[in-house]
Amino acid sequence: MSANRRPAVRRVDPRLEIMTETIERLVPGATPAFLSVTVTETLPDTTGHDGEPHKHTWTGPPQALAERLFTALHGRPRTEEPASPLAEAEGAKRRRDIVGEASALMSAGTALESAPWYPCRPGDIIHLHYPPAGDFPAFGETYLVGDAGDGLMSLQRLAHTWPEDWSDGSGSGFLVEGADCPIYDLWFEAGPHLLTVVRDGRPVHVGAR
Repeated sequence: MSANRRPAVRRVDPRLEIMTETIERLVPGATPAFLSVTVTETLPDTTGHDGEPHKHTWTGPPQALAERLFTALHGRPRTEEPASPLAEAEGAKRRRDIVGEASALMSAGTALESAPWYPCRPGDIIHLHYPPAGDFPAFGETYLVGDAGDGLMSLQRLAHTWPEDWSDGSGSGFLVEGADCPIYDLWFEAGPHLLTVVRDGRPVHVGAR
């Protein structure tokens, strides 16, 4: 079963998670469940019955503030599982949306080629995550980008946590003997949201969690 055909599951955009965690860390060591954020406007040259300046306040949990910031920057956060570029293009094709089909593929290509870590380098580690679906638990595959010679790169499988039904190795077809971009099929068919790219021991691309 390919990654882009798995049922949707509820997810949180990692950018929203990062915003939330950053706000929570404003109080070192705090328990997130006990935190709240208060934004106060103090009106100058005004006083109340208590002799203090008039104030307007907003109070809410870190998550609420993070969601407001995220929406202002990126639009409302998506809670459904993102689709792979190929799945988006196929959906547009079924709707006879030629512009949408081309846009899905072109946008994915631009996102890949404009990534600060692109192109891949020999020694890069690529992790592919498969979300749980039906009777299948979550599992994954780990690949190594190798030097195939003549300026080309390969993609070799290092490890996997396949279900038993995949023990014959038929479950994945992302091995590459030599290509300019060995993760091209992974990027378009599985989707960048399911990929993690590690370079020199550091993650340089982390898909949705």
